[in-house]
Amino acid sequence: MPSNMTVVRNVPRTKSEILAMERHNERKNENYSNCDVVLEHSDENIYFKKCEKTYIETFNEMVKSGEISTRGQKENANIMGEMILDVNSRYFEENGGYEFAKKFYEEAYKFAVQQVGDEKYILSAVMHADERNKPLSDEFGKDVFHYHLHVVYIPIVDKEILWSKRCKDKELVGTVKEVIHQVSHSKKWKSELENGIMKKSYSKLQDDFNEYMRSAGYDVERGQKGSDKENLSVLEFKSQAEIDRLAKLVLQTAEKEGILEEYNQQIEAKKKGVEFSHHLDQQAKPTMFGDEIKLPKKDFSQLQVQALSGISLKMENDDLKKENDLLKRDNGILRGRVNYLEGVVSELQDSLRELKYKTKEFLEAVTYTPKKVWNFIKEVLHEKHEQEAEESTEEHTYEMER
Repeated sequence: MPSNMTVVRNVPRTKSEILAMERHNERKNENYSNCDVVLEHSDENIYFKKCEKTYIETFNEMVKSGEISTRGQKENANIMGEMILDVNSRYFEENGGYEFAKKFYEEAYKFAVQQVGDEKYILSAVMHADERNKPLSDEFGKDVFHYHLHVVYIPIVDKEILWSKRCKDKELVGTVKEVIHQVSHSKKWKSELENGIMKKSYSKLQDDFNEYMRSAGYDVERGQKGSDKENLSVLEFKSQAEIDRLAKLVLQTAEKEGILEEYNQQIEAKKKGVEFSHHLDQQAKPTMFGDEIKLPKKDFSQLQVQALSGISLKMENDDLKKENDLLKRDNGILRGRVNYLEGVVSELQDSLRELKYKTKEFLEAVTYTPKKVWNFIKEVLHEKHEQEAEESTEEHTYEMER
């Protein structure tokens, strides 16, 4: 896979999910389930916009001031969104690292503002530079960090409120009474027709991000269309990265096994040298000069060769022992990682089966239970009736003021 693929994850957030998101993005935790977070490097995180209060406090103040409206929202509605803009870590490492990433995400932030519609609806935008990429760190032999941008925003759509037929001034009927900045994630990111084809908003977001960064002068490619990689969870992403790293480790292990085979051949040669030494011992004859030994010229020449090769072989044999120790260690790590990944894959498979089962149940409920569908329609009509009643009350108040 190319190292320069752009990816945008656009995640809706309910009120109950905001605190956890904030504590992670703003580094308010002391410990993280993501073991790759290195808090000693958190001061290198870059803020393109910082939230002076908590996300919820800022949101509530904007509602109170009338800057945004939550009219008609349900209790568990998605009131915020989080864009996570990302490119493979290798792309930054090969193009200048931290400084290059800062410039890249400064431009990416401008794209996010464009998509949100107005910078005032962005609560926080921070580039994380403190999450260590373990596979690349092992590959490069130094700390390599996974640079990415978190943008937390309020999804806003402008909604026109019209004067209804109950208005006493008939000339006002059907005209715009007011425009509210409504909080609505579903309306903000609804799918649209493009050249007669219904295009999902998130897919269009991927296209737009890639085109924007390319036009800004960055040599990047769009993530594969329809690929699951665009929507990988953090757990899945790290599992895949670990699998890739282990595959590389297996290749390295195979190479080391080839080195071992080569050394085994050298050991066999050493055995032959020992046999030759035994042969010399049998051929050696004492001379009249005491400790000196007389040998045939041919055997003496071979002895010289064996002595030189023996010294070289001893050095290589020491290297072999070191390589063998490393190989044993890597094999132990490999076995542990494989066992871990087998557990992760099993969990993911269970989650997928559960998701498929729930999806099937939902489809059956919608398809084969008309009563539930009818109840849903009645609920929608009831909400519409309540909204009309609310507008009527507001209209009456307005008329009284006039």
